[in-house]
Amino acid sequence: MRLVKYLARAGVASRRRAEIIISEGRVRVNGTVADKPQIIVGNDDEITVDGKPITGFEEKVYVLLNKPAGYISTTRDTHNRPTVTDLVSDVEARLYPVGRLDADTSGVLLLTNDGELACRLMHPRYNVKKVYQARVSGLVKSEALEQIRSGLVIDGEKTAPAGVRNLKTVSNKDTLLEISLTEGKKRQVKLMCAAVGHRVRALRRVSFAGMTTANLPRGSYRHLDRSEIESLYRMVGLKA
Repeated sequence: MRLVKYLARAGVASRRRAEIIISEGRVRVNGTVADKPQIIVGNDDEITVDGKPITGFEEKVYVLLNKPAGYISTTRDTHNRPTVTDLVSDVEARLYPVGRLDADTSGVLLLTNDGELACRLMHPRYNVKKVYQARVSGLVKSEALEQIRSGLVIDGEKTAPAGVRNLKTVSNKDTLLEISLTEGKKRQVKLMCAAVGHRVRALRRVSFAGMTTANLPRGSYRHLDRSEIESLYRMVGLKA
């Protein structure tokens, strides 16, 4: 098995993050620093990360968090800011977030130690749907909505067509929009809205892969049930 896959299945990190950990020289195989994620390893190999042995595969854990604003979507932060893993610290498994929400963005965030599932849920090939509610400055005209639906050029690349609808006017000066995406470029909702002349004042993700935070207070989490896990697996072509 490739080293990067081994680390993901062992619950160390997602495949993407595991590649970074390897490139930083933090992984050793049989005492030697591993410098390539595609190195083949097996159960007889001694594998360590930051000097700590990786002793097999953890039980898979799947958690849905209602992320509050002010938390960083990472497992650790060099500036000692609070992270989303602080909110699930009583879960024994080493969880990591599936994708990221900006610090000032709240809402649905999945965390797991299932690296294969996490990798596919984040990959644009699988068109995993994400739904946001964005409070934006000003009253949004139909022409701006149509531009978002058709796709916008941001940083030289055109975004995929998005679903968008006007939910309501807020305080007669702002607009609450619902925006649906199947790609996940960095700060995409904020950049799309800015491109049509409306600054995002508040952003919340209300759905990810069909999962919502209904009846889940902010800052709280729950474990996914079996049917939800199976639904995620089917969505990305895996067998549960």
